[in-house]
Amino acid sequence: MIGLRADHKRLVKLVAGLDRAPPAAAKQAPGWRRLIIATGRAGAETLKDFFDFLDFTGRAAATLGQLLLHPGGLRPSAIAHHITETGVKALPIVGLLAVMISVVLAYQGVAQLLPYGGQDLTIDLVSVSVLREMAVLITAILVAGRSGAAFAAEIGVMKSSEEIDALKVMGLDPMQLLVAPRLIALLITLPLLTFFADVMGLIGGAVISQSLLSISFDQYLPLVRKAVDSGDLLVGLIKAPVFAVVIAVTGCMHGLRVTGSAESVGIETTRAVVKSIFLVIVLDALFSIFFEKVGI
Repeated sequence: MIGLRADHKRLVKLVAGLDRAPPAAAKQAPGWRRLIIATGRAGAETLKDFFDFLDFTGRAAATLGQLLLHPGGLRPSAIAHHITETGVKALPIVGLLAVMISVVLAYQGVAQLLPYGGQDLTIDLVSVSVLREMAVLITAILVAGRSGAAFAAEIGVMKSSEEIDALKVMGLDPMQLLVAPRLIALLITLPLLTFFADVMGLIGGAVISQSLLSISFDQYLPLVRKAVDSGDLLVGLIKAPVFAVVIAVTGCMHGLRVTGSAESVGIETTRAVVKSIFLVIVLDALFSIFFEKVGI
């Protein structure tokens, strides 16, 4: 290198004299310590998510209470739109899944009870399982994957495009404009979808009973009335509003957590679906234990 100024020559000489050996690898902590750190970090994040969920649920409940006191803040057009999206358009897939689940239960029930001569109890198995557990659980999982993901993605895109910030600048409350209509719509549609799934599940059981057990529809209805009562129907319908709150709150909360990138929208949407389904299954198990303890 020629033609360098004196200060440049000193800099080049300094750089040339540096030790160019690769830096020593950072010393890793022992495996047991890394495991403890990862476990603690995961536990702290889970606890934080739990408190965030409770906080967001409280804010949503406060917003609903405020809207009940001042109905002028309700947006009927938005609520009707979300009822159509989450309820009406979900009827075909919910009905199909309810029939398929009852068919599977009936086939398995006949296969297991036939060697003992108790195949007639298949109707009891299908009726009780559909009304108490399977209809509401399958419906809630389907709605969580369908509507919960839609809530998170829609609000997430608005958050990434700074539309949420624009609403706040204009003095508008995102909880009232975005969260409340979706929550109200799901509180209306999920119980109705559950009842529809109950009906379709019993119809599926009737079809299988006629094909496998030669039990006509006229014979099937009295057997269903004998196997179940209104309490079994109410058990499933009581769970539906709770699942609706969990799905709507989780989807909207993760939508508002989006940081601005398209990748963040995908991550939060995935988390919303996974968390909704997990909470629905956990709550269903707790409901089952509670109803068994109180004798319902």
